[in-house]
Amino acid sequence: MFASSSTPPGTPAVDVVPLGGLGEFGLNMMAVSCGETTILVDAGSMFPEADLPGVDRVVPACDYLDERGTVDALVLTHGHEDHIGAVPFVLPRVVGPVVGTPFTLALLDNKLEEHDQDLGERRREMQAGDSITVGRFRVEFIRVTHSMPDCVAVAIHTPQGVIVHTGDFKIDPTPLDRQPTDLGRLAALGAAGVLALFADSTNVDRPGVTGSESDVKDGFDEVLATTRGRVVVASFASSIYRMQLVVDLAARFDRQVAFVGRGMVENSEIAQRLGYLRVPTGVAVKDSDVASLPPGDVVCLVTGSQGEPQAALSRIAIDDHRFVSVGHDDTVVFSARAIPGNEKAIGRVVNHLARRGANVVTADTRHVHVSGHGSAEELKLVLALVRPRYFVPVHGEYRQLTKHARVAQAVTGGAPTPTTVILAENGHRIRFDDEGGRVVDSVTTGRVLIDGAGSGAVDGEMIRDRRQLAADGLVVPVVVMNRQSGAREGLPELVARGFVPGTTAGDVLGETAKFLAEVIDACSPGERSDEGLLKERIRGEVRRFLKRRTGRRPMVLPVVMEI
Repeated sequence: MFASSSTPPGTPAVDVVPLGGLGEFGLNMMAVSCGETTILVDAGSMFPEADLPGVDRVVPACDYLDERGTVDALVLTHGHEDHIGAVPFVLPRVVGPVVGTPFTLALLDNKLEEHDQDLGERRREMQAGDSITVGRFRVEFIRVTHSMPDCVAVAIHTPQGVIVHTGDFKIDPTPLDRQPTDLGRLAALGAAGVLALFADSTNVDRPGVTGSESDVKDGFDEVLATTRGRVVVASFASSIYRMQLVVDLAARFDRQVAFVGRGMVENSEIAQRLGYLRVPTGVAVKDSDVASLPPGDVVCLVTGSQGEPQAALSRIAIDDHRFVSVGHDDTVVFSARAIPGNEKAIGRVVNHLARRGANVVTADTRHVHVSGHGSAEELKLVLALVRPRYFVPVHGEYRQLTKHARVAQAVTGGAPTPTTVILAENGHRIRFDDEGGRVVDSVTTGRVLIDGAGSGAVDGEMIRDRRQLAADGLVVPVVVMNRQSGAREGLPELVARGFVPGTTAGDVLGETAKFLAEVIDACSPGERSDEGLLKERIRGEVRRFLKRRTGRRPMVLPVVMEI
């Protein structure tokens, strides 16, 4: 199946360690090491799940990188959050270049500015077809098609052989930017001999091919032709191709386009500056001009396709946006897939839009979205072209990884020497050396929970406290002690939030106050005089009492005052 490839005895081993992105969507980050050289492919984040209250972003833990010492280069395949979102938290460990295409690095610049960082001399801008040498590696960029411009796969030329990492890709024969996936280069690498292929597994369970970005043109054409009022299109702010398609159709229907929402405005400006988005003169208007235009003369490209509470579409849906509103003659198009876990939030926004009388269009009712990830037949084609000695499925939940593994076995099973599949998980150290390729051990991996825009990591104890507050509420016992006598002054007072319904709160808290008074009176003089010991006694006794009385265990925060 694959071209012969061998290395002289004693050639240094190459270790590949996925630090995120296997068994999950997001957190894509992979370390490749040989001797003292370590490079990273991507550094992505993910949005928190519902059981992480107060967490704004999740990034991969960097324990392994700290053990390695420093990172000699960070190589970025493209500019989506799940591939660059963790760069601000990884960047202090990178001593060498940060390598990416122009659009990827432009998006990254905006992100780093929010964290008061910049790449400085580490910035290394490359085009597809370029390569860079870092220590023992030569990294080559290969053009691939995805849902945004300037996406690449990387071929890492190592002492053990070539490792191909596809990044996110699909095979679009008619891309809007006329830059198709470079199948010729992938085939040439395969003919010369590829040690290992790490390939995107996102859409492996979808049969056939994904389809071209241009396939959604007819769906949008129908929406614009049949809508008398405003057309509001919600998509990912990074979907520049979708922006271009909507801009072109708006111009054809004599409508003007407003970019609404911070991400949409910033990314459209970057794309126009770099030449990836072309907006005809007179077509673009500011969001503040929308209200003054006839509804039938405008299209709004907005953020909020995932139901994010502070995004433009969510505010429009509750009629709380400063400049844009929708009504009975308007159409709102959700031109994005629902990320798993966001269904309820999206449904809430759709219901609010329905109350405003707007017509809502989704990919279930019209062809207004196409994925940026290759489906099963495209993944098979890449496997057949690259012909790797070893195959490692990445980027997907475990069910996608196992399905991709079975696809690889089916594609290569009839060959004289079939590809060996390595089904790995985050933290597995995959070693390529004289003995071949295999998982040799595991390293420490995990997630770091970020509260606010880089304000700090949230530890497990804080998350447990927030979950407890959300589930059982808060009770604050206020106890007044006489400093001289050490005796209790009056009956303790209890303040509760989110604990029990108001109709029964008085009875429960009154009983608790009497019980707590008895507890304090029974304490020894030494315990009453030690504020720390007294607080712990109050906390434990009140929690146990309320558990018996109500079946709930609220967070108890004692306040001891001395007079």
